[in-house]
Amino acid sequence: MPATAERLKKLGTETAYAVAEEAAKHAKEGNKVYALHIGDINIATPKCVSDAMKKAVDDGKTGYCPASGIAPLKETIAEYFTETRGTKYSADEVSVQPGGKPVIYKFLLAIMEEGDEILYPTPGYPIYESCINYFGGVCKPYIYKDSDSGFHIDLEYLKKQITPKTKALIYNNFHNPSGCASSEEEMKAVADICKEHDLWVLDDQAYYQLVYDVPVTSIVSLPGMKERTVILWTFSKIFSMTGWRLGAAVGPKDIISTINKLNTNTEACTTHFVQYGGIAALTHPEAKKFTEDLRETLKKRRDIIFRLVNKIPGFKAHLPPATFYLFVEVTDAMKMKGVTQLEDFRRLCLKETGVSFCTREHFGTPLPFETRKYIRFAYASADEKQIISAMDVLTAWMSNDSSSKVVDVNVISSK
Repeated sequence: MPATAERLKKLGTETAYAVAEEAAKHAKEGNKVYALHIGDINIATPKCVSDAMKKAVDDGKTGYCPASGIAPLKETIAEYFTETRGTKYSADEVSVQPGGKPVIYKFLLAIMEEGDEILYPTPGYPIYESCINYFGGVCKPYIYKDSDSGFHIDLEYLKKQITPKTKALIYNNFHNPSGCASSEEEMKAVADICKEHDLWVLDDQAYYQLVYDVPVTSIVSLPGMKERTVILWTFSKIFSMTGWRLGAAVGPKDIISTINKLNTNTEACTTHFVQYGGIAALTHPEAKKFTEDLRETLKKRRDIIFRLVNKIPGFKAHLPPATFYLFVEVTDAMKMKGVTQLEDFRRLCLKETGVSFCTREHFGTPLPFETRKYIRFAYASADEKQIISAMDVLTAWMSNDSSSKVVDVNVISSK
């Protein structure tokens, strides 16, 4: 049998899906599973969005369309970004994508030569590291400091990672997995670093607007940043459209033109009729209210899980100002259970409690000097009662009190 390409050894994956498979298997064996591992939302897409998509199908919008996206959607996205990002955008600065993830590899293909160094956050979305490696770049991770006030970019460490070969920085304000957000001072410092070293920026805004306690701001609003920044944006989170696979790259015309050429060479175009759902998401009053209600629902879940997690022996977490994730330190919990490896802790927890989550190791390669251990709870996929039940089970487990009463609710299983 012929061999596959050697370069595939450089390609990583999103191992959260492997966690989902383990949880599904555990559930299939007749066990309760409290699924807090995947960044999905257990709330249906707004009806106005689905209706617009269905009408587009009925109207025959089922063929090819421009590689860059249909004009009405590009114009709508440009208007939306102009209103919400503090700077003006036009339709020719928008490239419609089948989700947010393709923007990562298309951005890298557009700006990176083999051997170029790319700065990216760790822990962070694992596809950053995977794509940098696969396309022949050099991974240069920067880190977050865990302080009394939450997680913050270690700016001094970031500066030390820069060399003459550094080409770009990936920035994920409203950060997955920690849920942290840059202060005004931190964002300005990041922008100044990028300008000083003439770096491209990929600004991952997947969770833009899912923000609870801090201002919603974009680095492109700062002087000198729009012309060097490509924004990764997706409908997935704020409109509960994860399975629709609809997003956009928004940035300077030249690089957007290159991304459009990559569209032609990959998927040809984003699904035609789906794009009409996107127009409704950005323009229909029902969708706007949906986002407001979703944010309020997620904030209530966040407050509950934060309060309960910090009552579990060996667990501690900061209140995240954004996203729908809680990044929890379990260093002491692992010691209490006599476990030294995060994956062993995760699997033991699934086996003995049914609570399923991802760990720091699912978010980029851990660095050698990391000693504190973290897990991530995704609370968008469980309602308030399910969260309470899961935390009660964990409390009993860590307290070695198997007789503790668990809230009697319908427990979700991983799909």
